Amino acid sequence: MADDTMGKVLARIDATTYRAGGVLRRMLEVAIDGVGPLPSARHSAGKHYARHQGDFNAAIDGIITGHIALAGAQGFVTNVGGLAVLPVSLPANITGVATVQTRMIAAIAHLHGYDLADNRVRTAIVLCLLGGEEVARRIHNGVIPTSPMAIATAPMFDPELDRRVAKEVATTLLTRVGGKGLALTVTKRVPIIGGGVGAVVDGWSTRFIGKYARGELRNRRRTARNSV
Repeated sequence: MADDTMGKVLARIDATTYRAGGVLRRMLEVAIDGVGPLPSARHSAGKHYARHQGDFNAAIDGIITGHIALAGAQGFVTNVGGLAVLPVSLPANITGVATVQTRMIAAIAHLHGYDLADNRVRTAIVLCLLGGEEVARRIHNGVIPTSPMAIATAPMFDPELDRRVAKEVATTLLTRVGGKGLALTVTKRVPIIGGGVGAVVDGWSTRFIGKYARGELRNRRRTARNSV
């Protein structure tokens, strides 16, 4: 029964929610530019930079730590309902965690001197959502030609590569959260336990991706005290 439910959920998401040109692109805009009460990635970066008195390393530590907390809280909220609300909570969890992680990567990129309005940088930010091992595997298999850093600093924007990256990331996020959902199926029968596990998983993956983005999108600022 649980497997049938999960299969129906994943099929529905694959057919509607996770079309690479739709939800993923909108999520990217919201994460980077902000919307309503959610401040932009640039604002988040500037806040941490000021809080740590211009120390870029400490500011990035703060960005990652803060977004781990956001992802954990978001994971808890979207997983506390138990198995009965799985078809509703899983799509929300996919987009919620991805938005938090995208905003974190964008804030790191901004502090490292990348222009968040540049489509090359936005493609690179989306690709970072895969994490280092997944990016390396796709480069090895010829699915993606190069790294996020190389894409962000390429001579020109490549729309076809952007579409390919969006498709790969959308598919991977669906699989990643779907796999997490299958692992949580039993714990979701006890709502609070399910929420706790969801918070840990989402927080851990956010930390992992934050560390990857920090190392991959290398600092391009000439001096450590440039204004952000």
